[in-house]
Amino acid sequence: MKPLTENEIRSSFVNASKREVAQASLPDLGSLDWDSLEYLGWQDAKRPLGYAVVDVDGEPRGIILRAAPPPTALGGRRRSAICAWCEDPLETQDVSLWVAKRAGAAGRKGDTVGTLICTQFRCSANVRRKPTFAELGSNDPSAREQFVERRIAGLQDRAARFVAQV
Repeated sequence: MKPLTENEIRSSFVNASKREVAQASLPDLGSLDWDSLEYLGWQDAKRPLGYAVVDVDGEPRGIILRAAPPPTALGGRRRSAICAWCEDPLETQDVSLWVAKRAGAAGRKGDTVGTLICTQFRCSANVRRKPTFAELGSNDPSAREQFVERRIAGLQDRAARFVAQV
């Protein structure tokens, strides 16, 4: 992902009011390994909000997401789920339902769209992990590299499609 400045991030949000953009907490941009990110995602430390900035057609598009309460908070038990963005079959315990209000008039009248995303937005690390033999069916290093490249491309595509829906 291309490194972004605070101003670029704040101006990228498509489903937020000026007030929401001003109140958005930002991660420490200097500590990020931008070359290892397909999108920039982080949680608000004080509120049940998440933020994602995704490259859509060469432009950064940011969305504000609200975390649905975990089932344990509602008296249920947490279930395993697969992130819709990275589709990592091994990281199934740290996945949450994230909901974004739609941009424009639809969002102002309350329309939302939601999906399951890694709670800590670790999708970029998940797609880069060494595939298991069961996933790959081979120990061939070139096959492993191609498999990881396909996972990275899939993450970029699925994240961009979700942001485009917002």
